[in-house]
Amino acid sequence: MVLADLLHAQQGSHFAPKARAVIQLVQNGGPSQMDLFDPKPELLRLAGKPLPGGVEIHQPNNVNTLLPSPFAFKKHGQCGMDISEMLPHTARIVDDLTFIRSMHTEHNNHLEALNMLLTCKIFPGRPVMGAWISYALGSENQNLPSYVVLRDPTGYTIGGKQLWASGYLPATYAGVEFSMKGAPVHHLNPPSPQPDGSQRQTLDLLAKINQAHARQHPGELELEARIRNFELAARMQLAAGEVLDVSQETAATKKLYGIDEPNVGAYGLRCLMARRLVEKGVRFVQVTTSPGQPWDHHNSIKKDMHKIATEVDQGSAALITDLKSRGLLDSTIVMWAGEFGRLPTTQNGDGRDHNRNAFTIWFAGGGFKKGLIYGETDEFGYKAVVNRVPVPDMIATVLRQLGLDHKQVQYAHGGRLETPSDVTVTGAKPVLDLLA
Repeated sequence: MVLADLLHAQQGSHFAPKARAVIQLVQNGGPSQMDLFDPKPELLRLAGKPLPGGVEIHQPNNVNTLLPSPFAFKKHGQCGMDISEMLPHTARIVDDLTFIRSMHTEHNNHLEALNMLLTCKIFPGRPVMGAWISYALGSENQNLPSYVVLRDPTGYTIGGKQLWASGYLPATYAGVEFSMKGAPVHHLNPPSPQPDGSQRQTLDLLAKINQAHARQHPGELELEARIRNFELAARMQLAAGEVLDVSQETAATKKLYGIDEPNVGAYGLRCLMARRLVEKGVRFVQVTTSPGQPWDHHNSIKKDMHKIATEVDQGSAALITDLKSRGLLDSTIVMWAGEFGRLPTTQNGDGRDHNRNAFTIWFAGGGFKKGLIYGETDEFGYKAVVNRVPVPDMIATVLRQLGLDHKQVQYAHGGRLETPSDVTVTGAKPVLDLLA
């Protein structure tokens, strides 16, 4: 078997898939479950009193005093999901969503928890979910990467490129950043015009030299990945610019995503581009928020949450509406998730500290049940207590909908067969109750 065959040996579904693509909306910073999705009347009734038994103290100025949400909640849709006034656009699409109120994770630091959300381990070095899916299934469009990252052009979120790294998988399965400004892919086009045919001749010569080197050095997967990336880059020069040309979209679609509106348009544009990418056969698209950790409200939660909620609400909801109208939602999994939740107690008087014991995420499409509210937290929102869902189970569930048995997606590394859910350690299993 030649080296290229080894790279592709894992690819292919294990059973009939419900979905063919994933759009992952990463809400970095730790969205507060009791201020967005999981209202707790006890916080208001017992405001100012201590939480019995206390909480894990992560940072200073965290006082064991219960803090009620400053935001109003209403039930929405036929499912009766409680949504905060901070997310009015999301409130209109709740019957298309699957809410998991009982997520929990293993660390209270941002980067470790983001690693956990994306790789099922808190430490760096493992492939993220998108890299595993790219490795297992590849792309449906040979002119575009199987895994694309759409980030804010003004900067990186906490963790930077670690959030789309391939780890010990070949580098060809890492996320490829597409820019929101200028050329869609950095260094894709030559800095100066080239004579007709010269670039093709250069690539052909380079391919021959690299292939000869590969035959002399079998097992160097990084070289094979580089060869493949050169070829992909050549094909992308036309395809990437075309797929991200939103001038082709109607005025109504642009208005739906709010791409011309301040504080909304940048994230809405990334969501619109995500739809265009999966429409063209990209397997996994990762969308991040503004730089840093904008959901991290250690103080002034009433004042500061409005900014990030406004930033992501319209674009996230528009994505679901748009996919549904085009018949793409059933075949596309949309995942909205932060790395952890917040505590029910107060920090700095008007904020909340990190909470690994409970948080809420939502899914849409791809065979997930519509209008489902799954799991429960305790009366204060501190811990997940009913139908608890750990991160490895969530990853196993997403892979199942793509036709992948998480136990059988394997890669030999460090003397063992690694899997996306690290199943031999975590015992992960799909959460079938979430699925239609």
